[in-house]
Amino acid sequence: MMRFFRLYKTFVVQQLKQLMEYRVDFLTGATSFLVGQITNIVFISIIFSQIPHLQGFDYYEIIFIYGFSLVPKGIDHLFTDNLWKVAWFIVRKGNFDKYLTRPINPLLHVIMETLQFDALGELLTGIVLMIIASIKLGINYRFGNVALMLLAFAFGTVIYAAIKIAGAALALWIKSSGSILQVFYMSSDFAKYPVTIYNSAVRNIITYIVPFAFTAYYPASYILRGNDPWFCFGVGTAIAAVLLTLAILLWNRGLRAYESAGS
Repeated sequence: MMRFFRLYKTFVVQQLKQLMEYRVDFLTGATSFLVGQITNIVFISIIFSQIPHLQGFDYYEIIFIYGFSLVPKGIDHLFTDNLWKVAWFIVRKGNFDKYLTRPINPLLHVIMETLQFDALGELLTGIVLMIIASIKLGINYRFGNVALMLLAFAFGTVIYAAIKIAGAALALWIKSSGSILQVFYMSSDFAKYPVTIYNSAVRNIITYIVPFAFTAYYPASYILRGNDPWFCFGVGTAIAAVLLTLAILLWNRGLRAYESAGS
């Protein structure tokens, strides 16, 4: 474990050097994410200018759920974004071999290699939205609520990471799986809103198959409405653990099946 943290520190230092070298790139990326989220908030505001409630949820409750969804997604984006490169082109171009020739676990190496600092814009937006909504709604943050929120951010991040690991693992067989991963990942947009606004098929998919609803709506609904904490947090934690285990098993199976690619 200590060796892992020493290696990770080395990778982080190199990333920070790159960040200092290309500061405009960082600012552009972070700003683009910020602008994208602001555009979505404007869209929500336009909707609520016409309707006072959405399935019983008012404007600031929707904003709270939306902000909540950005935190685990932003943390995952910050730490595991290199998996997208594996899915899209690292395997296809034959560059994955380098992870197999170094004395580091290939999955950990992929994850450690890149910190995506653009994600800080996403994280900042989520936190600010939650703070604004909390003030407007008068949410009382007792110690227990704060602890449960941190737990939710943790297992929400794991859910995002596990889906990316599984998606990237497919590339070890088919060389490029970015489009497949993109299809699954796009369903995370459903998690930014109450699942009660969707039909039963969509609700079941984002709850039990691609469980993004546990990254935002269910834990946020407990903070907002006091919904069943065992379901919102207990089931969410269990799903995250199972999903991560299955993703790692798929990754390891993919490593055994992997054949080098490229020209």
